[in-house]
Amino acid sequence: MKDTIFTLISENPIQIPKLRETLTAMNIVDVGDIFEDLDMERTIQIFRLLPKSIAANVFAHIVHEKQQIIIEALTDVEVGGIIEGLFMDDAVDFIEEMPANVVNRVLSNVTPERRDVINRLLKYPEESVGSIMTTEYMSLREDFTVLEAFARMRENRVKGIHTCYIVRRDKILLGAVSLKSLLLAKEHERVGDLVRTHVISAQTHDDQEIAAGLFRKYDFLSLPVVDKENRLVGIITVDDMVEIVEEEATEDFERMAGISPSEEPYLRTGVFMHSRGRIGWLMVLMLAATFTEMIIGGFEDALLLIPILGTLIPLLMDSGGNAGSQTATLVIRSMALDEIHFKDILKVWWLETRVAFLCGLLLAGINALRMIIFAPADTDPTYTAVILTVSVTLVVVALIANTLGCLLPMIGKKIKIDPAVFATPMITTVKDTVTLMIFFYLARAIIGGI
Repeated sequence: MKDTIFTLISENPIQIPKLRETLTAMNIVDVGDIFEDLDMERTIQIFRLLPKSIAANVFAHIVHEKQQIIIEALTDVEVGGIIEGLFMDDAVDFIEEMPANVVNRVLSNVTPERRDVINRLLKYPEESVGSIMTTEYMSLREDFTVLEAFARMRENRVKGIHTCYIVRRDKILLGAVSLKSLLLAKEHERVGDLVRTHVISAQTHDDQEIAAGLFRKYDFLSLPVVDKENRLVGIITVDDMVEIVEEEATEDFERMAGISPSEEPYLRTGVFMHSRGRIGWLMVLMLAATFTEMIIGGFEDALLLIPILGTLIPLLMDSGGNAGSQTATLVIRSMALDEIHFKDILKVWWLETRVAFLCGLLLAGINALRMIIFAPADTDPTYTAVILTVSVTLVVVALIANTLGCLLPMIGKKIKIDPAVFATPMITTVKDTVTLMIFFYLARAIIGGI
């Protein structure tokens, strides 16, 4: 279908009726994707071809750069129509990404009521539940009949209509009723008799990760959002939550790799922005390598006396780094899924200690076997002592790496620092230095004479 659109666009003259018919038949998400590959002139031209009935929905799925181009090309009346047609959360997402001049123009062309709601949502803290909710939801009073409930649904265009929320006149949340329950009930039955009173909700100032945890645990399609007085002020729908979970996961992966998070897609991020996001931790790790350099320099005589020690350094450092990264990844993931908490820190450490000891023994055994099989023909008399040194070092390094990998993220979260920041970069910095110190001091103790 996408190829058909580009074929129609390339025709001269463009077959406007056929193009409009094809666009209307497509899924709105796929229509939005088409605009990524259009230049400025075509972007405006194709958007104007969209029927008014789908224009706003398509606009919500267009990349922000093209949204700005479209808004700047439309008349004030058209701008107002587009923004009024968007769901409230989509309108707020769009406004958050626009420059001040575009925001001022947009807000001046919407109704005062809608402007007030947008401004209120923009005031919520970033990444809070309030900042991602929509204020368009289906609410019913408990004294409504089923017939009255359906009449109200027909009057309102809202998201998440599969669940209706029951409120008092002062908007205090009382419960919820599913659309299925209403469909199966008799027309004159009271909504209050069908309501589920135990409703799980989130508060406006909760972190969005809390809401994500509730969606994962209870398989919600929508989640009500209340204020401190338990008044219903909005809902979060599953489509919005999927985006949030993806953003949070991407952010964690970037931070674990020592990269400053970016909301822009990879190919639309410039070289300078990519470099700026990476250089911070690269400099920290480079400077941290100074300690590694100092330790190696301090044992230069040992390396000259037994050269094979130098060839084993990468093996030990990589093994420790891999073990620490594995542990950190599992712990951060488990904390994100709300499976472990800071109170479990000793349980987690004890579990990882046993895992590290077992893995360390296996690595040590396999490596010792490798060194014996591939031993040089002119094996030094101290070769057996070297094997023992490496084996013991592997076990100790695994214990230390797993300890850092489980403790640092949990401590980070406890002191309100992103656990991912404490993961790979921090483990790498500490682990390399500690590994070398352990290796050389064990070599001195076991081999002797160095």
